[in-house]
Amino acid sequence: MKQQSSASLATHATAPSFTISLETKAHHQTIEQLHETVFGPGRFTRAAFRVREQGSHDPELSFVATQPDGKMIGSVRLTWVTTSVSRSKGLLLGPLCVVPNLQKQGVGKALVAKCVEAAKQVSADYLMLVGDQPYYGPLGFDVVAKRNVLMPGPVDLNRLLVCPLGGFDPSAMAGLISHSDILPN
Repeated sequence: MKQQSSASLATHATAPSFTISLETKAHHQTIEQLHETVFGPGRFTRAAFRVREQGSHDPELSFVATQPDGKMIGSVRLTWVTTSVSRSKGLLLGPLCVVPNLQKQGVGKALVAKCVEAAKQVSADYLMLVGDQPYYGPLGFDVVAKRNVLMPGPVDLNRLLVCPLGGFDPSAMAGLISHSDILPN
């Protein structure tokens, strides 16, 4: 009998079974532990974190992925933001994180797709994030017009991505991205 290599067995693995639901207060400690595990202490120095320091994420637009046994395996949060010059109002996506042993199995992409759907429902102009275009591009994200939009900290402008919603023209975005509590419309 011929045995399969572990590499070929991995390609035949089934995706994890999970459901996506709204984040609740009961998830907060587990989410913080997941952020620590996935991103480490460097998470506090990222430009997107500077925006999140200005105000809270929107709990009605933040989601968790849980397995049938109730174990949380992923999380994503959305935070309302506004650009200082154009006053475009949208949502900052992130942090997006999935438990390490279940990454690259569709959990993160499902959470992002849920965010896009939710953002459309609340009439946000756009979703924005700092991430890798090859991963987020197929989900509707593209690089923001360079030098039109700034983050409150250093960021590789090739990783500043936007997903326009409802016909919004992202080339109209201009200014510093801040939490919407800081720059209300």
